[in-house]
Amino acid sequence: MLRLSLNAVLSPIGRFALWGVLLLAMIVTGFVQWQQGAHIQTDILAMLPHLQQDKLTEKALNKVEQQLANQVYIAVIAPNETQAIGAAKQLMTSLNQSNQSPFTAVRSGADDNLQHLAKVYFEHRFGLLTPEQAQAIETDNWRQLLTAAQSQLYSTFGFANSQLLSNDPLLMFPANLLALSPNNALRSQQGILLTDTADGVAAIVMAKGRDSAFSPNAQQQQIQALESALSHINQQYPQVSFLKAGALFHAIAATESAKQEISRIGLISMLGIILLVWLAFRSVMPLFAALLTLTSGVVFALVATLSLFGELHLLTLVFGTSLIGVAIDYSFHFYCEKQAHPNDNASDTLRRIFPALTLALATSASAFIAIGFTPFPGMQQVAVFCAAGLIGAYLTLLLVFPLLGNHALKPTPGLTLAQGYLTLLKRIFTAPQWWQKITIAALLLCLTAILFFGLSKADANDDIRQLQQSPAAITTEENQLRQLLSGGTDNQFILVSSNNEQGLLQTLEQLTPVLNQAISDGELDQAISLSRFMPSIASQRHNYELQQQLYQQHLHEIISNMGLDDNINASLLKQLDHAKSKYLTPKEMLALANDDLRALWLGAVSTTDQTQQYGAIVLLGGIHSLTSIEQRLTRHDWSLGQVQLIDKVGDISALMGQYRQLTLQLLVWVFALACLLFSIKYGIKLALAIVSVPALSVLLTLACLGLVGSSISLFHALALILVLGIGIDYSLFFAEAKHTSRGVMMAIFMSACSTLLAFGLLALSQTHAIHFFGLTLLFGISFSFLLAPFISFITRKTV
Repeated sequence: MLRLSLNAVLSPIGRFALWGVLLLAMIVTGFVQWQQGAHIQTDILAMLPHLQQDKLTEKALNKVEQQLANQVYIAVIAPNETQAIGAAKQLMTSLNQSNQSPFTAVRSGADDNLQHLAKVYFEHRFGLLTPEQAQAIETDNWRQLLTAAQSQLYSTFGFANSQLLSNDPLLMFPANLLALSPNNALRSQQGILLTDTADGVAAIVMAKGRDSAFSPNAQQQQIQALESALSHINQQYPQVSFLKAGALFHAIAATESAKQEISRIGLISMLGIILLVWLAFRSVMPLFAALLTLTSGVVFALVATLSLFGELHLLTLVFGTSLIGVAIDYSFHFYCEKQAHPNDNASDTLRRIFPALTLALATSASAFIAIGFTPFPGMQQVAVFCAAGLIGAYLTLLLVFPLLGNHALKPTPGLTLAQGYLTLLKRIFTAPQWWQKITIAALLLCLTAILFFGLSKADANDDIRQLQQSPAAITTEENQLRQLLSGGTDNQFILVSSNNEQGLLQTLEQLTPVLNQAISDGELDQAISLSRFMPSIASQRHNYELQQQLYQQHLHEIISNMGLDDNINASLLKQLDHAKSKYLTPKEMLALANDDLRALWLGAVSTTDQTQQYGAIVLLGGIHSLTSIEQRLTRHDWSLGQVQLIDKVGDISALMGQYRQLTLQLLVWVFALACLLFSIKYGIKLALAIVSVPALSVLLTLACLGLVGSSISLFHALALILVLGIGIDYSLFFAEAKHTSRGVMMAIFMSACSTLLAFGLLALSQTHAIHFFGLTLLFGISFSFLLAPFISFITRKTV
C-alpha cells in the first residue's frame, strides 16, 4: 500500500525530495540531541543487567563497588627497605602532584588513624580481650598471660613501659592492638606498607582513579600519569621494579583489542563488500547506491537510539555497525532483480520485489526487537539501532532508487552462475528415482549424524567472567601482587544484618570463628570484618567481668611477679570500677576510623515494609572454594541476625542463564507464529517449508557449536534470533520469486556474503561476547544460504 500510494502521488523526483527532507530532519534531530547532552557511553559495565535487590543488599553492593572500583595497586620492589620506602614516597608524590591528577586517595596501606583509635581502645581496655586471653582467664590459666607479660617486660623489642604497666600490668592491651592487624606478613614503616619478597622488599601503594577505568579518556590519562611516575622513579632508583594490578590494566587491554579488531574487521568487511558489488555489477552506481542505503540506515539508527536512550553505548557501535550491514541487502535485491529483467525500469523492479522486501523488513525488524526484551541495556540499544537502521534503508530504497536506479547495467557472469547453481540443484533432485533416494538418504544421514553428535555435546555456560579474557601477562602480574597482599579482596562478600545494632555486632562475632575455620581449611585466604574493631556490648561486658574477676583475685600476685609497685593496686581497681558500664560504641569507633573501615558499616537501612535493618559487610580475599564457604554459612544457625553471601557476578550469570532459556523458548514461539501467519498467504505446505529453513539452520548451528566446543550463552541465543530473521528473509524471496529465481539466487548469494563479511568476521574477535555472536551467525547464515534455494522447487509445484 505504501508503494502504491507513493507511485500515485509522487514522481521519482518528488520521492527523492521527500527522502532528502526526512534525512535532513533526522540529522537536525540528532544534532539537537547531541547539543542537549546525548553522548557516547564508554563504560562497559553499563551493559550489564540490573539486578532487583532489597535496599540493604543494594546499599552493600554500592559500597563495595565504590571501595573496589577504579582501584590501582602498585608494588614497588627494591633490594632493601630504604629504597622501597623512598621510591614509594616518590610515587605517591608524583600521582598526587596536582588537583588535576587523574588519581585520588593516593596512599600506602598504613593506617594513619590507628594511633587515634588506640587511644579510644585504651580507654575501653577493660572490655577488650583477644579470644586467647579470654580463654586463659576462663580456664584459670591466667599465668600464661603472666608469663607472656614477663617476656615482653624483659624483651628488647617489647611494648612495656612504666605508664603502660601501671594501667595494664599483664600487657594485654598491646596484644589487642596487634589483633586488629592479623596479617603478620605486612608491616608499616614511615607510613609505608611493606612486605618481604624473594627479590627484596616490596612497598605497597594504592590509588583510586578519579573517573571510571572503563572510560577510554580516563584510561589514557591514568596510564600516562602512571607511566610518567614510574619512569621518573626508575631514573632515580634503577634497581626498582614494579608489579601492577587493577581493573585499569584489564580495561586498557580490552580497549586496545577492541580498537584493533574494529579497524581490522571493519576494513576487511568494507573492502570485501565493495569488491563483491563491483564483481557483481561492474558499475559505480550500484556501489554508490548501496553505500547511500547503508549511510542513511546508520543516520536513522543513530538518531533513534539517541532520542530514546539519550546516549549511545560503545557496545551498540561494535555490534550495530556490523549488524546494520544487513541493510545493504535491500540494494542487492534491487540490482540483481533489475539485472535479471533489464527491460524493466526502477519502479517496475521495486514493484516486483516489494512484497518480499516488506515481509523481510518485518521479520528482520521483529528479530531485532526481540533482542530488545533482554535485560542488557547495551543489547536493548543494539535492537533499536538495528531496527531503525533497517527502516531507514527500506525508506531509502523506496524513495531514492526510483530516480537513481534507472541506469542500464552491464551484463556480468553473476546471473549465469546463479542459474547454473540452481540448475545443478535441480538435476540432483530431479534425477532418476533411485538416485534421488540415494541422495536424499545420504543427506538425511549426514544431517542426522551432525545433529545427534553435535547436540549431544552442546552445553551451556552463562558465567559472565568468560566474556572477557585478559592477556596472560596482566593476569600473572596481578596474581603475584595478590600474593604479596595475602589474597587481596574479591568481588564476593558477606552481608550480615540484624534488626538491631547489637544483634548485628553479635552476629559478626559469631561469624568470625566460622570464617577462621574456612581459612584453616584452605577455602579462603583472609576475611576483613568489623568484629575485630567493634565488639558487641555483650562481648565487652563478658570481657570486663573476666578482667574484674582476675584483678580482684590475683592482682597482688600479678604485681609481685611483675616487680611493680604495690601503689598501683588501688589505682588500677579504681580505674576498673570507673570503666563499668562504659562501652565502646560503633559511633565512637567510626568517628575515628578510616574510609576502608567505614565502608564496611552500613548502619540502619529502611526496608520496603517500613522497618529498619542494620547491616555490615565482611570482605573476602583469596577465595578458593566459594561453594564450600556458602555451605558453611547455610549450615550455621544465626540466631540474632542473617548472614548472606553476596556474589553479584554469580547472580548476573544466573540471570543470563534465565534469559538464555527464555530467548531459546522465544525462538520456538516465533517459529510457530511465523508458520501460522505465512500459511495464510502461502498455504500450509509452503509456510512449513519457509519456516523449516531457519529452523533447521538453528538446529545445525547449535550442533556445530557443540562440535567445536563453544558452550551456549545468551549471546549465542541472541545471534540465533538473527539467524531466524535472516533465514526467513532468504526463504521469503525464493517463495515470492516463483518461476524466475536466478535474480533472487544472485541476491541471496551476495546477501549471504555481505552478512558473513559483517557478522562472520566477528568470530575472529578476542572479546568473547562478540566472538560468540559472530561464530553463531557464521554457522547460521551459511546453513540458511545452503538450504533456502530448495524453496524454489516447492514453489514450482505449488504455483
